[in-house]
Amino acid sequence: MVMISRTTAPAASVANPVLRVPPAAPAAAAAYFGASLAFHADVSDVASALAAADDPGFVVVDSRSTASWDQGHIPGAVHLPTALIPEQAARLLDPAVPVVTYCWGPGCNGATRAALALAELGYQVKEMLSGFEYWAREGFAFETWEGGERRAADPLTAPADDADCGC
Repeated sequence: MVMISRTTAPAASVANPVLRVPPAAPAAAAAYFGASLAFHADVSDVASALAAADDPGFVVVDSRSTASWDQGHIPGAVHLPTALIPEQAARLLDPAVPVVTYCWGPGCNGATRAALALAELGYQVKEMLSGFEYWAREGFAFETWEGGERRAADPLTAPADDADCGC
C-alpha cells in the first residue's frame, strides 16, 4: 500500500476547493497577516484597551448615520459619518492620535470607507472588525439616545464563562 502525504500530493489531484489554490508560502503568509494586524483591530481588543486605561492611545470613530448612532454606539466614540470626514475630521480628531473606525457589522464596509477617507487626510487608522453588531453581541456596554445598555453575550461570539477567548 502506498501512502500519499497530503502535503506532497500533486496540486492537480487536489479536488478540495480549499486547496485548489495552494496556501501561500510561509514568508508571504507572515507578511500578509502581519499587515492585516496593522490595519485591523477586533472588538474584544478595542473593548479591553478602552476598559484598561483613561487614554488607550487611540480614538474610536463611529462612521454611521445619526439614526444609527442614536440606536447604539460605543461609549466615548466620536460620531463622524463618512461623508462628513473631509470637512469635520480636523475639528474633531487630533492627527497625532491613531483612529479606530467602525460601522454596523461584518456585512458593511462603511468602516473601511471611513478608514480610507481618514488615511487620505493623513491619519493613522485601523478598522474595528465586525463593527457595532459584534460589540453588542459580545456583551459590551453601549449607549443609545435613551441611555446606557448592555446585552448578554452571545455564546456564538464570546466565551460564556470567561472574559478571554484565548485568541
